[in-house]
Amino acid sequence: MSIFVDESTRVVVQGITGRDGSFHTARMIEYGTRVVAGVTPGKGGRVVEGPGGARVPVFDTMNEAVAESGANASAIYVPPPFAASAIMEAAESGVEFVVCITEGVPVLDMTRAYAFVADHGVRLLGPNCPGVISPGKATVGIISGDIVTTGPVGVVSRSGTLTYEAVGQLTGAGIGQTTCVGIGGDPIIGTTFIDCLRAFAEDGETRAVVMIGEIGGTDEQEAAEYAGRSLDLPVVGFIAGQTAPPGRRMGHAGAIISGSSGTAEEKIRAFRENGIGVARRPIDIVHLTREALR
Repeated sequence: MSIFVDESTRVVVQGITGRDGSFHTARMIEYGTRVVAGVTPGKGGRVVEGPGGARVPVFDTMNEAVAESGANASAIYVPPPFAASAIMEAAESGVEFVVCITEGVPVLDMTRAYAFVADHGVRLLGPNCPGVISPGKATVGIISGDIVTTGPVGVVSRSGTLTYEAVGQLTGAGIGQTTCVGIGGDPIIGTTFIDCLRAFAEDGETRAVVMIGEIGGTDEQEAAEYAGRSLDLPVVGFIAGQTAPPGRRMGHAGAIISGSSGTAEEKIRAFRENGIGVARRPIDIVHLTREALR
């Protein structure tokens, strides 16, 4: 099984005629994802050609695209000033799942989009995330199918780069994945660690979870408490930014230590107190995951 996406996922690509949208549309189609439509205002009526003779119709609006294609998911590759509007347009169109890859979406814009998506009962992944891949089934976003393989481990990460690192190491060690999710590192995101842990717990094939966090905020601590209280699956954790100085943002917009709640040591302590195996280095994830699967 898998979480969030599978063979039945039908994707609309918002921004399909742009550089990033067209490139990753081709990669998704190549992997086997069912990309059924694209949206670029003012370019409706065009067709984007993809691998294997695929032809993806382009529409001016999400409402048109969803009505014509029966899509149930959206992937957003539009510039930051327009990303929040694209998220809200997707939510209003009737899709169930929206993946926003765009980095640099203004926080004020996201406060409005977050509330709008919640009111419409739509799951949002991101923004500023690499998306999601269920090996052998579908990828929505920018995670390469070359680094994954099917297996019993769920992966959820705030960092796109560390998602690739951890998944690549697991695959290289012969440990496959059910689904790999990058939730994004912005201060306001649609899907949290807890959302993913809950989904993995309901997935009959996931036997362990790798959770990769970073400094800043309290999401990792809250997820650790949830895992310790409510999750039967074993969890392996890693926190990036262990040498970061307080008060300095490292990488993601949300990766800043203020006071004591956002430090790596505080997060690692929360992991250990709730029975989560802690990897001090990314390479340690493989050994700890093997132990968790026994």
